[in-house]
Amino acid sequence: MKLYMFEHCSLCFRVRMMAALKGLLLQEAVVLDDDTDTMVGLVGKRVIPILVKDDGQPMLESMDMVSYIEGLGPPVLVGPQRAEIAAWADATVSKTAPLTMPRYPLLGLPEFATPAALAHYTARKFKTYGDFTELRSHTRDQIEEVVPKLDELDALIESPQAINGTLSLDDIRVLPLLRSAAVAKGLSFPRRVRDYFETMMSRIGFKPLPAV
Repeated sequence: MKLYMFEHCSLCFRVRMMAALKGLLLQEAVVLDDDTDTMVGLVGKRVIPILVKDDGQPMLESMDMVSYIEGLGPPVLVGPQRAEIAAWADATVSKTAPLTMPRYPLLGLPEFATPAALAHYTARKFKTYGDFTELRSHTRDQIEEVVPKLDELDALIESPQAINGTLSLDDIRVLPLLRSAAVAKGLSFPRRVRDYFETMMSRIGFKPLPAV
């Protein structure tokens, strides 16, 4: 299997996380942000992630990829799901984005390896989030928006090994969001959130992204 991805992409990380939990080999191909031709050539449109299965067929939608990989061999996501976890994830994405989006270009990530790729990302995100320097100037306010959501999650975590005590799709929803949020240097995770994040990242063999 081959995953076309961005290193910073939380949806991509869902797939990478699932493959790691299953112990399956996943070939990773980081695409430059301005390399629309590769995406269109694979699936007819600009979209990431793209999973190309061993039979050469491409897949879209990160959760469909997760389900496909989970179906290869014995399942590992056997625990229950909770509606409040899915609701937390849905509500948190919009609060973390102003913190994370303007920081990714500072991390030296491979999808921004050329000036053209970096400029492409900056122009794309400007349409939604505005000027990155301006956004970073409001870091304190943005952190204050995120902290209550982390406190909510802290109260929901049942175990450092799995958010509901046993691995489930809720872990696939939550860990990638925490990985993204952790790039904000001034943001501290509450104790249970920190223990869960560190335990899960170690379990799947990934280091956190740098914090800036």
